[in-house]
Amino acid sequence: MENFDLTQLRAEFPILNRKVWGKPMVYLDSAATSFTPQSVVDEISRVYTTCKANVHRGVHTLSQEATDLQEATRECVREFINAKSTQEIIFTRGTTEAINLVASSYGDLLENGEEIIVTAMEHHANIVPWQLLGRRKRIILRVVPVRKDGTLDMDAYRSLFNERTKLVAVCHVSNVLGTVNPIKEMITEAHQYNVPVLVDGAQAVSHHKVDVQELDADFYAFSAHKMYGPTGVGVLYGKSHLLKLMPPYQGGGEMIGTVSFKKTTYAELPFKFEAGTPDFVGIAAFKKAVEFMQRWGVDRIAAHEQTLLEYATEQMQKIPGMRIFGSAPLKSGVISFLIGNEHHYDIGMLLDKLGIEVRTGHHCAQPLMQALKIEGTVRVSFAVYNTKEDVDIFISALKKVSSMLE
Repeated sequence: MENFDLTQLRAEFPILNRKVWGKPMVYLDSAATSFTPQSVVDEISRVYTTCKANVHRGVHTLSQEATDLQEATRECVREFINAKSTQEIIFTRGTTEAINLVASSYGDLLENGEEIIVTAMEHHANIVPWQLLGRRKRIILRVVPVRKDGTLDMDAYRSLFNERTKLVAVCHVSNVLGTVNPIKEMITEAHQYNVPVLVDGAQAVSHHKVDVQELDADFYAFSAHKMYGPTGVGVLYGKSHLLKLMPPYQGGGEMIGTVSFKKTTYAELPFKFEAGTPDFVGIAAFKKAVEFMQRWGVDRIAAHEQTLLEYATEQMQKIPGMRIFGSAPLKSGVISFLIGNEHHYDIGMLLDKLGIEVRTGHHCAQPLMQALKIEGTVRVSFAVYNTKEDVDIFISALKKVSSMLE
């Protein structure tokens, strides 16, 4: 499918061979975390067993080798998202920490009564940090509503700007609705008011080609574990002129220039924001995940997932009582649904017994659930290793579950 050998690709993921409740597993929860190819696992093992030494701290060979691996990943990520410089690539523990970094650091530059625009479809990680900032600075959140089809009300978005607007924080792709937001258009609008934009790209980078310069994004945050990489590693991209304005997020080793009890100076970018010992092993292995995506082709991955999304949606709509949330013209590989008034947890639990791994609940998007007037949904999400056969098995299981719950 889509000009690449899925059998060969799937062979890179040994976990796909396991069973759940005695049945072959169909994993449809990659929006929460994706599986990891053997090349990433092997690199973690190799670094731990050959050159585990602290980065940027020693003149000895192992430290230099570990440093070179970490900085090679930084360059790899820079190229992957087309940042201007490695100075703009900051390693974090994930998207959540990256957003918190901006909220705490860039937020330090804001004044009481100023405003931040968010949307009703944001993950909690792109809501709560701004609320915490609001407690410290009395920052006001202005919320862009979501239309019935799962798209943003762009007229409402444009109407929210005023002289007090100081930041827009928006997801590139909704983790619930699958909506691909018009990020470039939103950034262009914000820049007319000299307002920077932070993009939560956690659900985008593994499914779509991202070019931060083409988007003109001011900040772009994402996680390795959602793009076939290790857990505990994330990236904050930021335009260098903004990062230079921002005070350090944390204090400690590595992020300093000089320290005395009278005064401390800070390191240059990106190290100013990387206090303490990083997960340099995970960061080194992250390069293998990016290379995996490059080898198979981001555009081909996207086309394959789009085929699965369209096929699954078509088959699901044939099931009586099916309620799919989010029908935007541009969607990523996520389908959130309910069957009639059945509880999402019951559906998910029964699917698990049939070997189908899905996500249930509010998906860390409670304000969106409130807008949809539901408590939660069942969510299926696709990755490059999923197949049409996976969808057929899922649909068959879903029909069984639906009949069991009647």
